[in-house]
Amino acid sequence: MSTALNDYTASYSALALPGQDLPWLQQLRADAYAQFTSHGFPSPRAEEWRYTNVSALEKKAFKPLGAAQTVDAEWLKAYQLADTYSLVLVDGQFSADLSQLAGLPEGAQILSMAEALQTCPEQVAAYFGKAVSLNEHGFIAFNNAWFTDGVFVHIPAQCVLDKPIQCLHVVTQDGGLATTRNLLVLDEHSAAQWLETFVGADVGYLSASVTEAFVGQNAELTAYKVQCESDKAYHFGGLYIQQARDARCTHHNFAFGGLLARSDIHTDLDQAAECELNGLYLGVKRQHHDNHTRINHLKPHGISRETYKGVLDDRARGVFQGRVVVAEDAQLTDSQMNNRNLLLSADAEADTKPQLEIYADDVKCAHGVTVGQLEEKSVFYLQSRGVDEETARNMLTFAFANEMVDKVNLPPLKTLLLQLLLKHFPQNSYVD
Repeated sequence: MSTALNDYTASYSALALPGQDLPWLQQLRADAYAQFTSHGFPSPRAEEWRYTNVSALEKKAFKPLGAAQTVDAEWLKAYQLADTYSLVLVDGQFSADLSQLAGLPEGAQILSMAEALQTCPEQVAAYFGKAVSLNEHGFIAFNNAWFTDGVFVHIPAQCVLDKPIQCLHVVTQDGGLATTRNLLVLDEHSAAQWLETFVGADVGYLSASVTEAFVGQNAELTAYKVQCESDKAYHFGGLYIQQARDARCTHHNFAFGGLLARSDIHTDLDQAAECELNGLYLGVKRQHHDNHTRINHLKPHGISRETYKGVLDDRARGVFQGRVVVAEDAQLTDSQMNNRNLLLSADAEADTKPQLEIYADDVKCAHGVTVGQLEEKSVFYLQSRGVDEETARNMLTFAFANEMVDKVNLPPLKTLLLQLLLKHFPQNSYVD
C-alpha cells in the first residue's frame, strides 16, 4: 500500500463522521473501508479507467478539513443562483448560514445528510447504496467510508417543486479533502430540478462526491452539474440513477475546471423510461477531463439520447466513454449517442470509446464520433468579412460549445455558463 493510502487509513478512526450510532451505516462503512484498503483508488488496468491515471492521489494524502472555514459571501454570489433552494457545503460540511431553504412545499424535504441521518434514518437507509455498489470502483468505496456530509432530498408524490435545488460545493484549503454523499428521492408523478456546482480556492485539493437518485413512476428529474474548480484540484463526481416505469431524466454536465476530473453518469431505465444526457468539457494547459456514461435499458420501450462535446487546447486531454446496454427483455429500445471533439492544438488529445451492447433483437440504436479541428474554409469565410483570425477561431469554437449551453432551460444558469465560456473565448462582440 502506498504512503498516501496508509495515511488515509491511519487517520480514519479519528474522524468524526455522521451516523456513527446507526448499525447499518457502520457496517456499510466497514465494508467500504475494507474494500478501499484492499484495492485503493482505480487503476488504469481496469478497462473503464484505462485512459485516466489517478496514481497522483496515492502519492499525497488529502486531509478531511473538519470545521468549515469562512467563505466570502460576495465571491460566492457569482455561483449561487437566485431563486433557488440553496444548500452550501463548505469543505465537505453543510453551512446553514450560507444556505437558503425557506418556503418548501408541504411534505418536501431538503436537508443535510448529517441531519437526515439523525432525524429520518429509516428513509435514508431505504435507498442509501441501492443505486451504486461499493464494488463499482475505488472512489465509491472511498466515498462510502469517508463521506462527511451531503444532501438528502425527498419530493413526495404529485409534488412539482417550484424552484430548482442548488447544491454548491466549495473547498477553501490547500491539501483539503471534501467527500460528500447526496440522495435524491422523487416519488411518483413528482418533478424537480437539481443543480450541483463545484468551485474552490486556487489551491490543490480533492473533491469527491457521489449522488444517488431514484425517480419514481412517471416522475421527472432535470439535473445539472457545473464543475469549475481550481486548475490545481482533483475531482471525482458520480451520479447514479434508477428510473421507474415512465420516468424521465435529463442531465446536463459541464466540466471546465480541475487538473484531473472524472465524471460518472449511470442510469437504469425501467419500461418506457426516457433519459437524455448532454455534456460539454473544455480543457486547456494540462487539464484531463474524463466522462464516463452508462445507460442500462432493462425493459421494453425505453428511449435514450446522448450528446457530449469536447473542446481541447494546449496539452489537454479529453476522454469520453459512453456505454449503452440493452438487456434481452428491452425490446423496442430507441437509443442514440453522439460524441464530437474539437482539437485546438496539435498537442491536445481526445480519446473516445462509444459502446453498444445489444442483447435484444428489435431495437433502434446508433452512435457517432468525430475528432477534428476547425474548418479552415469557415475561418477564411469570416476573415473575408473583416474578422481577424483569432476572433474568427474564437467565434467558431464558441458556436461549437454554445450548442450545449443552448440546451439549458434555466436562464440564471445559462448566464453563468456563458460567462464561464467567455473566460475561454474572451472576444464578446458576437455574444448577445
